Amino acid sequence: MNFVGRSVARLEDRPLVTGNGRFAADVSFTHQLHMRVVRSPYAHARIRSIDTAAARNVPGVVAIWTTANVADIPPIDFRLTRIEGLDPYRQPILATDRVRYVGEPVAAVFATDAYVAEDAADLVSIEAEVLPALTQADAPPVAFDAGHSTEVALVRKSFGDIDAAFARAHAVVALDLKIGRHSGVPLETRGAIARVARGILELHGAAKVPHWNRDALARMLGREPSSMHLHEGHVGGGFGVRGEIYPEDVLVCVAALRLGRPVKWIEDRREHLMAANQSRQQHFRVRAAVDADGRLLAIDGEFFHDQGAYVRTHAATVPDLAAAMLPGPYRMAAYRMVGRIRLTNKTPCGTYRAPGRYESTFVRERLMDAIADRLKIDPIEIRRRNFIAKSEMPYVLGFDTLGTEMAYDSGDYAGLLDKALAAAGWDKLQKDLQRRRAGGETVGAGLAVFVEKSGLGPFDGVRVTVDTSGAVEVVTGAASVGQGVETVVAQICADALGVDYRQINVVHGQTDRIAYGMGAFASRVTVMTGEATRIAATKVRDKALAAAASLLQSAPETLDIINGKVVRKSAAQGPSVTLGEIARALAPAAKLLGDALPGLSAEGWFESHHMTYPYGVHLAVVRVDRDSGAVVVERYAVAYDIGKAVNPMLVEGQIAGGVAQGLGGALFEEFLYDARGEPLSVNFADYLMPTAREIPPIEVLITEDAPSPLNPLGLKGAGEGGVNPVGAVIAAAIDDALRMPGAVNELPVTPQRLRALLRPHQQS
Repeated sequence: MNFVGRSVARLEDRPLVTGNGRFAADVSFTHQLHMRVVRSPYAHARIRSIDTAAARNVPGVVAIWTTANVADIPPIDFRLTRIEGLDPYRQPILATDRVRYVGEPVAAVFATDAYVAEDAADLVSIEAEVLPALTQADAPPVAFDAGHSTEVALVRKSFGDIDAAFARAHAVVALDLKIGRHSGVPLETRGAIARVARGILELHGAAKVPHWNRDALARMLGREPSSMHLHEGHVGGGFGVRGEIYPEDVLVCVAALRLGRPVKWIEDRREHLMAANQSRQQHFRVRAAVDADGRLLAIDGEFFHDQGAYVRTHAATVPDLAAAMLPGPYRMAAYRMVGRIRLTNKTPCGTYRAPGRYESTFVRERLMDAIADRLKIDPIEIRRRNFIAKSEMPYVLGFDTLGTEMAYDSGDYAGLLDKALAAAGWDKLQKDLQRRRAGGETVGAGLAVFVEKSGLGPFDGVRVTVDTSGAVEVVTGAASVGQGVETVVAQICADALGVDYRQINVVHGQTDRIAYGMGAFASRVTVMTGEATRIAATKVRDKALAAAASLLQSAPETLDIINGKVVRKSAAQGPSVTLGEIARALAPAAKLLGDALPGLSAEGWFESHHMTYPYGVHLAVVRVDRDSGAVVVERYAVAYDIGKAVNPMLVEGQIAGGVAQGLGGALFEEFLYDARGEPLSVNFADYLMPTAREIPPIEVLITEDAPSPLNPLGLKGAGEGGVNPVGAVIAAAIDDALRMPGAVNELPVTPQRLRALLRPHQQS
């Protein structure tokens, strides 16, 4: 029985639906202390003094730290996309002489009770000299400190001769586009619990990249990595926000070491909305050169990336991806994009699901719609004329991102567009919209085409072991943020080994169980961990067959493993041996296979230096209320080519969740700040998120027309294909509903912004 390709039930869900989940807040230790962070009330100020006297007198307070107490701890380093010149902009774990955003950690209170710690933190007084706040990334840069500007770096991606392309253009289309600041808001806020046990510093509440975080924390604390263990529990949503190293993670580790007691910190929602990584905010000025038939000759432009107050662990990842992925599925002779990474006095930014692609897809697809309008060519036809052809794969763009060459591995963009239109009944839909408009409704449809990236290397490793009962354990350095890692890995292992996937226990996110691990980000786990699992399970299978051949007096090639039992291929009945019996026969003293290592176990390692590139088409139908400015999404459809779907149900779930988040960024969610840098979106009354009422049923068409040639299973990732083009699709649909091509040039399209678009037309 094959499990890969089937929508089998998730293995992860039983503890969650039976109330036995173990999230960060569920972890507690005897005699633990609770940490509360004192945060800056100023967007930009020079610290004059911090008065902790009153707080220290609160019964139950054990210690209060300011920057002097942790002066020996270096700033938090970068994990991805380090480029020259960024080091001076890293964040210290407690503010030094200045605070640079509202919510920046200034002091830490440690007490015997969480409520005592919170009460004491309220008594800490910060005296500061308020300084001017910079809140616009596209404003002229100012001094960050002596010798450093708030324009911290430039990202450049280019190929071809831009000047020559524009010189021969039939038309040039230019746009000014903005994407609002928003981010992932997981159901579970951040949490960190540290303790020292038997000389080992443990950190519980780890997520996403436990092994990298272990090594980074060890460097910061001057410890050997082997003296630190990070433990991942259940994670209530990741989305790029959870699992990076933040100041609070370092503080609890330092406190556990110095105070000699476990230390627990759980973030509240207000803290999350002002202190966890934000994302997305970019301002693009772009132009496209086209010939008389609407074929792209070149795209040129620059954008301002609002990084917030510091450069955190992701370094230049988001602007680098925005610049690199903007060309999408279209062919052009020349391309140039410059990203200006600018600091502002706002919460620092990092990645959020489809980082850089949500932004650049909005820009690119707005350009394609504008070209279609300028030349009076149907928007679908303009895309068809510009697609990279299936026969051109692999398609090399001429630059890199995330340290890998940009080379699309496989794809049939035109074929998927045709399938998406057919599945949606596009022609019938257009007639229905015309009928409704004639009846007075403001309705419209839009679409967008995109390329995603997934399967980031460079490696992943897995250990597969069969114990003497026949149970199978897979230990991986991957992490789970709710995406179904255990199920997918078990399905791949089951097929390769010849067992039921429900017999397999997948262990992840535990740095004491496997030496190396890359974690879960960049939609990499199914591709990288999946292939490592297949390799390891195949080795175990080969070893089991070799041992069984000796036990059954048969040649290995005459044997097969079915449902955990080795049998002869040619005989329905006959002698057999279970994998558990083989594991017992491979005990150290048995010497069944001579000098082979004892036990039924093997490791598998997979290396890849190129990403895989899934792709998709999204379509939406919206209805606009001209009086209130409200937008109702009536229908949403997705077509997505994943190469090979290990579990189609999980892919559909990933896509549906991504669409919901994309609609949030397109219509509702935005972190706003006033001119002083004061955050205005620190609760759910002001930071609006879509609910089930605002999300229509998501129609999903999964195709497998372009399996990746970069791994034997043909796998590509699914984690970010649901969110990538949503802003672009909704913008196009609103334009269509209003009968105003190019009207939407900024996200989110809030009721206030939509009414502002309509006001000139209503007045006339």
